[in-house]
Amino acid sequence: MKLWLFRLIAISLPVLFLLLLEYSLRLMVPAAPLPLFKPYPANPAYLVTEAQIVQRYFPKGASVPRVTLEPSFVLKDKPANGIRLVVQGGSTAAGYPYGMGAALAGMLEQRLRRTFPERPVEVINTALSAVNSYTLLDFADEIIALKPDAVLIYAGHNEYLGLLGVGSTYLAANSPWATRWLLRLRQLRSVQLLEQGYQQLLPAPTKVENSRTFMAQVARDKNIALDSATFKAGITQFQHNMQHLLAHYRAAGIPVYISTIVSNLADQPPFVSPALTTTQQQQLHQLQIPTSQNTNDASKTAPQQVLQVLTDEANATGHALLHYELGQWYRQQGQAERAKQHFVQAREQDLLRFRAPQAINEQIKGLAEQQAAFLVDSEAAFIANSPHGLVGKSLMLEHVHPNVQGYFLLADSFYRALYQQQAFAAWPNPVPAEIAWQERPLTPAEEHAGYLRILQLTADYPFTVEPQPVTFPTPTSLPEQLAQDHVQGKLDWLSMQSQMAQYYHQQRNGDMLLKTLLIIADALPHDGKANLQAAQILLQAGRQGEAKHYLDRALRTPTPPAQAKVLLQRWK
Repeated sequence: MKLWLFRLIAISLPVLFLLLLEYSLRLMVPAAPLPLFKPYPANPAYLVTEAQIVQRYFPKGASVPRVTLEPSFVLKDKPANGIRLVVQGGSTAAGYPYGMGAALAGMLEQRLRRTFPERPVEVINTALSAVNSYTLLDFADEIIALKPDAVLIYAGHNEYLGLLGVGSTYLAANSPWATRWLLRLRQLRSVQLLEQGYQQLLPAPTKVENSRTFMAQVARDKNIALDSATFKAGITQFQHNMQHLLAHYRAAGIPVYISTIVSNLADQPPFVSPALTTTQQQQLHQLQIPTSQNTNDASKTAPQQVLQVLTDEANATGHALLHYELGQWYRQQGQAERAKQHFVQAREQDLLRFRAPQAINEQIKGLAEQQAAFLVDSEAAFIANSPHGLVGKSLMLEHVHPNVQGYFLLADSFYRALYQQQAFAAWPNPVPAEIAWQERPLTPAEEHAGYLRILQLTADYPFTVEPQPVTFPTPTSLPEQLAQDHVQGKLDWLSMQSQMAQYYHQQRNGDMLLKTLLIIADALPHDGKANLQAAQILLQAGRQGEAKHYLDRALRTPTPPAQAKVLLQRWK
């Protein structure tokens, strides 16, 4: 008995010492963990997302990627008849490169407010660039605390080369289990101080490193072959984390709508692949020679023989670039299905995995069924709306980010899924896609700014070997000039939008003026004047239900405008 007591004391003493150390450090070095939602100083009625939330995953003083969470506002007290959704995901869910207006949260909130004009609608964005399933899981408890009516998820491209990805420079541990525990341990003050001490011993990053895009900084294990150990680790990581995430929401009674993900197949060559041999180049060139130029029957069969040789080589060696070139040849011949098969293989065999493999979508479908989540098949929607069913530049900007039409299609896929399930009970005023497209919450200046950001992104790795200087095209209109000034840091977002509103007022373009004023009001819930102005112009347009939302928000501000009180009295 005494021996067991001695062993218990021997084990307990280190634990007690660590607990004492932790609580002592908390008293001496008070530092609350960075919250996902924090009080909004400009309007106590709201919480706002933490823009620098990515710092949660790095020791103090460490080099942190330039990744920020765009502010999203949520009422501290959920209205009794309110509709509240939360969006999770990476840069596509966040609307990159256009911003909140193209994000799932922005496009859905605008359309759902039109659908439910008598109910407060909040679609809260927690998506940000470079994050993957670890971050989604890490946010879950704070999202559940908001009591959302549903969570919407679009994620999967960053499991390999995102933060904590298996092939990333920002890798935390070699297994999902170990990484999740490390994230929990980082909440301890003792662990935080140890990491900070270690960080002081590391050399500071150079200015050149800090100036590169995230894609240029993140790739560590650049070559990840299909079915390799690292490839399988990425799939396992996604499966385990998402299984925990969906089960967590299911236990909390929160419906989840999870989407398949989309990538550019037809117009994005593989990032890393063996080069074509001279023989392969010659054979591909031979395929381009029109059959009509052949002079005898024997030579007419030659292209088919060459095609078979190239196809066999591509399949046998897993040659990504050869698959891509064969896909282009079949595309030119009007054989879309065969072209797609080669394009898919080109993506699957691409050694630099900035595009998720098909296995991720297979996991998403399986997890949705297993965890009773609602599947949103955005990939099928993109295929159905692409020429010949080949997803390419008609809907995509580069490898994974949609253009404005693509972003609208993504939001429309979620909207249709919500409508099909009759989420939030009866839908009094479903908004047709044609109207929603015309009213999309993006100004031309924001759309042009997105185009310029893509020029910057594609001027660095992996689109080019070395970073290239970026020359913007000469602006041909005021929106383009404002967009360029904004991207170059000469003009902040609010000033750009305010000048756009003045421009539309001068042009007497009522529709665009209304859109711009609503965008400004949504960005400034603490500004009573901006929200009153939005309510007034909506009333002029005969949209009383939506006007009430902005009028209520104007009255929630610390100093409500007198005119808002007058309008409310008339309303009653």
